[in-house]
Order: sequence, then C-alpha cells, then structure tokens
Amino acid sequence: MAAAPLYCVCRQPYDVSRFMIECDICKDWFHGSCVQVEEHQAVDIDVYHCPNCHVLHGPSLMKKRKNWHRHDYTEPDDRTRPVQAGTSVFVRELQARSFPSADEILVRMQGHQVTPKYLEKHSFLSPIMVPQLDGLGLKLPPPSFSIEDVEHYVGGDKIIDVIDVARQADSKIKLSEFVKYYYNPNRPKVLNVISLEFSDTKMAELVEVPDVARKMSWVENYWPDDSFFPKPFVQKYCLMGVEGSYTDFHIDFGGTSVWYHVLWGEKIFYLIKPTPGNLALYEAWSSSPNQSEMFFGDKVDKCYKCIVRQGTTLLIPTGWIHAVLTSQDCMAFGGNFLHNLNIGMQLRCYEMERRLKTPDLFKFPYFEAICWYVAKNLLETLKELREDNFQPPVYLMEGVKALTCALKSWLKREATEPTSEVPDHIKPNNLIKELTKEIRHQELSGGGSCKPMKSQGSGGVWSVTRSTAERGTRVHRMARRLRDHGASRTPSNLDILELHTREVLRRLEVAPFHEDTTLCSRVNGKFKKTSASSTATAGRGLDNDLRLVLCNGRIVRKRPPSPNTEEAIQGMLSMAGLLYPEVSSSQELWWSSPGNSSEAWSDNPQNTEISLLPPFHPSKRPASNPPPISNQATKGKRPKKGMATAKQRLGKILRINSHGPERLPSPPPTRASEVITPPPNTHKSPYYPLFELELSLL
Repeated sequence: MAAAPLYCVCRQPYDVSRFMIECDICKDWFHGSCVQVEEHQAVDIDVYHCPNCHVLHGPSLMKKRKNWHRHDYTEPDDRTRPVQAGTSVFVRELQARSFPSADEILVRMQGHQVTPKYLEKHSFLSPIMVPQLDGLGLKLPPPSFSIEDVEHYVGGDKIIDVIDVARQADSKIKLSEFVKYYYNPNRPKVLNVISLEFSDTKMAELVEVPDVARKMSWVENYWPDDSFFPKPFVQKYCLMGVEGSYTDFHIDFGGTSVWYHVLWGEKIFYLIKPTPGNLALYEAWSSSPNQSEMFFGDKVDKCYKCIVRQGTTLLIPTGWIHAVLTSQDCMAFGGNFLHNLNIGMQLRCYEMERRLKTPDLFKFPYFEAICWYVAKNLLETLKELREDNFQPPVYLMEGVKALTCALKSWLKREATEPTSEVPDHIKPNNLIKELTKEIRHQELSGGGSCKPMKSQGSGGVWSVTRSTAERGTRVHRMARRLRDHGASRTPSNLDILELHTREVLRRLEVAPFHEDTTLCSRVNGKFKKTSASSTATAGRGLDNDLRLVLCNGRIVRKRPPSPNTEEAIQGMLSMAGLLYPEVSSSQELWWSSPGNSSEAWSDNPQNTEISLLPPFHPSKRPASNPPPISNQATKGKRPKKGMATAKQRLGKILRINSHGPERLPSPPPTRASEVITPPPNTHKSPYYPLFELELSLL
C-alpha cells in the first residue's frame, strides 16, 4: 500500500477533524494549531504565507474591509445591498427599535411554584420568568464565577464551537484561545459561545438543572441505561458572549423547551408565538436564500422583547421562535428538554428540521430513538390507566396520537433510508399496533365510564412523569404484572388445594396470641365460634368439621373426623392427585400422623415464622428443596413428590404467627391422653402451645 501523504510542519497525515489552511506560495497544507491560525481568522486572510514562505515573501496579506453591514465585508459599500443579521450595523439598528413588551405573554412565578404538577394542570404554552433562584432546585456557581474558572473546570484544550457574529458563521477553537480573546481589551471581532455542553467535565458538579426540567425530561425519565445509542447530553450548557453578540431567530432543536439563567450580565430575547401561521412563515423564511437580509420579527404580527437580567431564570416552551442579543458581556447557563406536555409540537418542529435539511450537528441527538422509548413507556401508562378505570389527561392522548402517526411514517421511511434509530429490543410494528388499540379504546369509551385523573394533592392533574409514577403506581404496577403472570398460567392441583386452605383459614380469622394462661380457651372459643357460625350459615353439622392440634409446627389429630368428613377430604386430595391409589381405610392420612407432620417443615430450615398474608405469586415463591446428592442414599425413605409438597405447603399455610420473642410454655393438660411430647428440633424453633384448630370443609 502507498504511504499516506504527510502535511504541515508536523508531517502528519490529513485529519478531517482538524482545521487546515493552504499556503498560497508552496501549496502545502498546515494545521491551524501548528501555525497559530484559528479557523475564524482564516476568513480574514487574503493571501496566506506559511512559516517557510514567510521568510522569503513576507507576512500574509489580509482582506480590506469595505463595509460594516454585510457578512462579506469586502463587498463594495455602495449602500445598495441590505443589512445582514449579526453585523455591527444590524445590532445598532436592532437596539434602536421598539417592540411590544413581553409582559403581555410572560408568566411571572416564584421558584417553588414552577412544578410539573402546575404545568400539567395549567399547560406550558407561555414563557415563564422567575426572578430568583429560591425554590427552583437550580444549583449554580456564585456570580463571581469567571471565564477563567470555566477554563479551569472544563480544560483549556477542549475544542469548542464559536460563532463569528458578524458573519453568522460557526468555527472551532480551543477554550484557552477563547479565554485569551475574551480578556483582550481590543477584540478584533465579536465571538459568541452558545453550545458548550459540559456534562462530561468537572464543571458538571457545580450545576444542577431546575427540578421541573429534570423531572419532566424524556432523557432523564425514559432513556434506558443499556441503550445501544449514546445518551443525549443537552441539559447543561454554558453560554459566554461578549457585548454585541446576536443569535438570529430559531427554534431549539427537536422543539425542545429551554431554561436560561443569567449568572452575570444581560441578555435580550425576542419572542414569537408558535402559531400555525407563524410556523409556516418561519419555515418559508428559513428556506429563503436571502434569509439573513430579512428580519423575521417584521413578518409576524407581534415580536415581544424580553430583557433577562442578572439572577433571572427564563423558561421558554416548545416551538417558540426566538432571537437573542447580548447587550453586555454575559455568562449564562441553560439546558434543553423534551417532555410529555407538547409532544405534537415537538414532532412538528422535528419534521420541519428534516424538510429544511438541518445538519445533524444542529439537531437533537437520536431524536427518533428517544421517541420510540417514550412510546413504549406511554403504552404501559395508558394500559395501567385503563385497567384502573382512569381517564388519561387530554394532552397525553393528543400527544400519543401524534407520536403514533410519527412512528408509522418513520417505519415506512426505513425501506428507503438505511439509517435506523429503532432500538433493538423494541418491536416497532407490535408497538404501533398496541398504541393504536389503546387510542381506539379511549375514543370508543369517550371517557364516559372513566374517572378523571387527579393528582395526589388537591386540585392538580395526575402526573405521568416517572417521579410521580414511582411515588404512586410502582407497587400497583408490580402487583398487576404478578397478577397477569399468574392469570396466564394454568393452576396446578397443589395451587387449588393451597387456595382452598387459605380461604378456610381466612374465614377462621386467626388472631395473634399474647397470654399463655388462657391460650387454649381463647383459641378454642374463637375457632369454635367461627366454625359454628359458618356451619350454621351453611347448614352443615359438626360432623363435617376437622379438629386439628398444632404443636411446635406439628399437626396431630385431636378428634378424628367423621367418616363423611374423612371421605370428603380424601376425595378432595384424590381429585388433586395427592393420594396414592393404594391408600386403604386402615391407613392414617398424613395430617393425622405425628411422624409425617414433622416433614411439613423440611423446606424451612430456619423454622422462621410464616405469616398468614396473601399468597405469593408462583414466580416469587421459594424454590422447592434441591434433590439429594445421592439418590441411592435416600432410596425408599422419601415420600412421593406430590405428597411431600402438599404436606409442606399445607403445613406452612397452617402455621400460626407468634409475636412474642419468648418461648411460650404449653398449658397444663386436662387428660393424660392429650399430653404430646414435641419432637426433637435441631433448629431451635420457638415452642408453640397446644391448641385446637377446626377446619370447616366447603
């Protein structure tokens, strides 16, 4: 292979990421950083001489300025060409113009009032101004924080984007070079820094975004940690502008909402409502070849002037068209965020960017990917609301409809455009189908049978952001998933027996026991009363009762059941497949055998207490005992699996909680035949007193 050509004084191959300039004498190319020429300076050079040619031919020749109102200042100043945005003439004229006051549209609030709940109830359609930091949850450096401090925390070698305001052109320089420029008393031109995102630097620790932006942000709430795509960082920007800096009218990428805080200095915003007519005019203006020669504020009915002074925070909603003038040297912090309140407008702005062929550098990173993630999460939200018989907020339903239409169009576009932003673990067709079903269900129901969505507090609309969902619906969501999982599984015979036994115990209303002196009488009295009442109600006799005695986790028979009862129990277990076919009438059933009853605790080595709570979902139950290491060692000693499992599960269910840490002595027996010696227990479980338990068969 041929060796790559080498350039510059450093004799390195071409690097597309580094700015280079060509010498007009030797025709060699040089890295700007190697010959001390910044990218924004190159446009001012008419004839460039490299360091070698400089010795023979003298210094480079600079362009001569012929006007102050055009981006190309070498054009003849015949006053026949219109003024272009950003030039010094334009800035002077702009400052002299009068505009309607933004007080007509601004919502002035205190920091603690700006919450997701407030915006969900009252909407987020107008700019909000907050005069002080208190209550916003916004953490910032002190006003004494300087440009040099930014360099210290971010690093002087970091390459940043700067805008040459007079030319409205973007270029790249090192942060250290911008710091030198800023502190130069004779600045040769106006440079503006508006896109320094510092989330990956040490300065990120000094700044925390407002609570409302963090809690509503799609990226913060819906972007998964294991995403294939890199996470978008658009929440922490440092804006450093000198006096006279101007940014022409624009809509923030992806229709994001934006927050600004002026740390020191002053900025002036020119705000235009995102009405359908204004948006159509904006798109036509943006695609015009002479866009810089037309002030967009003159094309709309009203363009509002909003002055943001030191210590003030401004929040601009989705889609607002705005320009910014730095009236004095200024440092500001800001950030962008997508949210659920204006999904339709966000999508409209994104599609406008695509029609205008906006470069990827000026678009929201992986906008379509975040929309797929959001759609998946909102589908779950809609399902939960429908199952809980709640009506979704209007803004959410409108947003989901717009999002579903956008996803359909993007999926169709996949056939012609290979660059896909559909996450790997999302099935796009199935997701769109499910969203369409939820939308159709809401349209058919019309909300007539659904309850309006309320917040936990009074007077607010229920929030669909993760912060609120975590507070109010996480437990319900988990329970619903467990329930749905159980509903999809066919119950086994053991499940049927367990559910029946739990239902019987629930009817018995077992209560905790504290006093050992009257324990038997209380237990017998309560159980007999419950059994008698339920028997009377059901019209059954006492011969249908099974009386059990529990002692230290063992179940022994106090009084044998009647033949009818025993046949009913045996039939129930046979139906469940839990009895051996060869069981004869002379053999005792497992619940009456003291020796077998001790096996009911074989899978509970700690002999811990088991409360009579609602049963665990099958997926949450503890696993059965592992098989022994050697089957030969236990051959002939292990009961059949169905029998042992039934005994273990029923034994767990019948166990009674003990709230006292002390060992309760058994009451004195009334007859010698009732004395039961507890079996050896190597696990040192508490000794439970003898008591009677009656189970009424259904």
